[in-house]
Amino acid sequence: MTRRKLSERNIRKITKVGGTSLAVTLPAEFTKKLKWRERQKVVTKLRGSKITIEDWRK
Repeated sequence: MTRRKLSERNIRKITKVGGTSLAVTLPAEFTKKLKWRERQKVVTKLRGSKITIEDWRK
């Protein structure tokens, strides 16, 4: 498999998961920098046409 160009590295596809849910994969560099791990809870917010994802805090 060939490596993507630097300008195309963060372009992702939306994938159907299960019956009605959709998912987008995150780049590994992002999750390492944020120190996120599998099954970690996050908060999603819709602000206009942008989605933000933040770490969940009690």
